[in-house]
Amino acid sequence: MTANPPGFDTLTVTLAAGVADVQLNRPQSSNAMNEAMWREIRAAFEWVDATPAARVAVLSGAGRHFCAGIDLEMLAGVARRIAHPDGARSREALRRLILDLQDCLSAVERCRKPVLAAIHGACVGGALDLVTCCDMRYAAADAVFSVREIDLAMVADVGTLQRLPRLVGEGMARELAYTGRNVDAPEAAALGLVNRVFPGPAELQAGVAELALAIAARSPLAVRGIKEVANYSRDHSVADGLHFVAAWNAAMLLSADLDEAVKARREGRRPEFAD
Repeated sequence: MTANPPGFDTLTVTLAAGVADVQLNRPQSSNAMNEAMWREIRAAFEWVDATPAARVAVLSGAGRHFCAGIDLEMLAGVARRIAHPDGARSREALRRLILDLQDCLSAVERCRKPVLAAIHGACVGGALDLVTCCDMRYAAADAVFSVREIDLAMVADVGTLQRLPRLVGEGMARELAYTGRNVDAPEAAALGLVNRVFPGPAELQAGVAELALAIAARSPLAVRGIKEVANYSRDHSVADGLHFVAAWNAAMLLSADLDEAVKARREGRRPEFAD
């Protein structure tokens, strides 16, 4: 897999110092997620996953807003796309479309590398689905979050109702889904939706970049293992999680990275790890 990022129409992807920057790039539409963007999000994070030189990813949005959610033109075209004389086949096509859109965002969660979301301005509807797939979320003070689907008489169907309760609790997730109300950055931090709030977009980008570089300097094998074990443990019992990490470390613990970490500590220097 080449270390050169592929070209995209709706994203800008760069790679430097182990950090892949993935930026939503439809600023004229507040980065609303059209059909191409959904597919390209999946492709971008599959590339990050498969590229050894990409050790961590930062997801951000160009322009005034992180993302305004699903593009309404795309939503309006769904009925035409699934049209069929047989209502059952039409509904089957809609189910397959929903499953495919879910998979586009789940690619972020499947990515073996940590993904840090840097959020400013609006993060609503499908954008909230997207950031709940990330490992960590950081916000500028102007960020606003909302489960907006209720305002379109929809049930959120690409991840928010499954992932948000794990971040903010069942009761609060339901409140946000039922009401569609806005959550500002300080409340998002208090709820645990975001890890930290920065004064503005510039400080946000600098702070998240610093965190990403710190992660990129760690053992890539250990970082990937942490994500694998953390995701597995989240979805299984404590006993299952303990058995899983025992198996993981039985296979991965005795590594060149461990040798380098111990040697660097003895020599009083920073370790250098292979991709």
